[in-house]
Amino acid sequence: MNEFSPVDDGDVAVRIAAHDHVADIVEALNDQPRDAAIAALNELPFEQTVDVFDQPDFDDAAEIMGMLPRDQATRLLSAMSVDRAADIIREFPDDERGAMLGALDPMLRHTLLNILGYPEGSAGSIMTTEYVSVPSDWTVARTLEHIRKVERTRETVYAIYIVEPTTHALLRAIGLRRLITGAPDDKIVSIAPDRQPVTASPLMDVEKVAQLITKYDLLAVPVVEGDQILGIVTVDDIIDTMIEETTEDVHRFGGMEALDEPYMKMRFLPMISKRGGWLCALFLSEMLTASVMQHYEVELEKAIVLTLFIPLIMSSGGNSGSQATSLVIRALALREISLSDWWRVALRELPSGLVLGTMLGLVGVARITLWQHLGFYDYGSHWYLIAATVGVALIGIVTFGSLTGSMLPFILKRLGFDPASASAPFVATLVDVTGLAIYFSVALVILRGTLL
Repeated sequence: MNEFSPVDDGDVAVRIAAHDHVADIVEALNDQPRDAAIAALNELPFEQTVDVFDQPDFDDAAEIMGMLPRDQATRLLSAMSVDRAADIIREFPDDERGAMLGALDPMLRHTLLNILGYPEGSAGSIMTTEYVSVPSDWTVARTLEHIRKVERTRETVYAIYIVEPTTHALLRAIGLRRLITGAPDDKIVSIAPDRQPVTASPLMDVEKVAQLITKYDLLAVPVVEGDQILGIVTVDDIIDTMIEETTEDVHRFGGMEALDEPYMKMRFLPMISKRGGWLCALFLSEMLTASVMQHYEVELEKAIVLTLFIPLIMSSGGNSGSQATSLVIRALALREISLSDWWRVALRELPSGLVLGTMLGLVGVARITLWQHLGFYDYGSHWYLIAATVGVALIGIVTFGSLTGSMLPFILKRLGFDPASASAPFVATLVDVTGLAIYFSVALVILRGTLL
């Protein structure tokens, strides 16, 4: 693919129009300033422009649509896939949304309003009404002829839904491969799998829809209310939605709010606001570590050597907690575990933390012993007690970190929060504070009467 750089609008339009694949055109348009992108779109054939707006990867589609003449925007929305048109209209400001919907064909407007009425993240909000359905008394030949006629106006033709001729209740689902292997005169219902189709309700969370598609190896899931099919959710819609949600979770794992736009398009002040709030909250939390150290100020004055291992102690606890949190959040997202499994997770993490803590404790003890005997550092006559303090503290801190990190997502989910909010920095901060308290408490017990 050719590389594009901002040049005059005419040159950009010609070079973008030279692309054959819509994905390449979208990538090239995304690299251009807004005015150059609009100029290039105006040079594309109408069908190709529709394909561009149909791509979820087309950045700022709603804003660019809003800058086009109203009649052109209306034509584009009418020609696009319904689910993508709903996505774009959803991003319009309220006043513009009403005006744009008012300019559309009444039937299309009714369909879009139905989709827009469902909450974001639900099956109804991403479904399309452009699917293939046929009465149960049709033959294979008639069904194939129908597919040939409507193919260009349907999201997919690989899943065909069989409905009752009078009530239009969903009866069966059949794949295109099975359909074309049937005899022309066979009734379509006779060659369809003899089982109820896998369906989703319009309010089902998209993550659950994704699990249905994965579990049953489907290309699309019909969205059904009562026994009536409202639309379908296709696998490509699910992929786009899950990429979006996964991106949000990754941002939260990093200890910040999810970005509303691609990283390179995010303006400076909004970027600061997304990151600054969490950083300040984490910083204020970390200030508790200073309070803990002040509480043990006398002990630190007596045994300055203990301060050498504070970074080691804090990082080990935070790392173990972050590991456990990441594992549990992902397991919850994939429905591998549920809220009622918290005690099973605790029973797994407790021995895991003890073993991992023992491993790190032995490494810490070995390091102090080697440094002492090789002459790299003199920890004093009670070096073996310092080594024991570090070893025992690591066992306690890593165990506590693993247990806390695994339980925090359950607590947040029970309280109605997103478990992804139990991000690695948040867990690390929590374990840092408690880790110091564990470390100094162990030191008081082991070093009492010697260094303390």
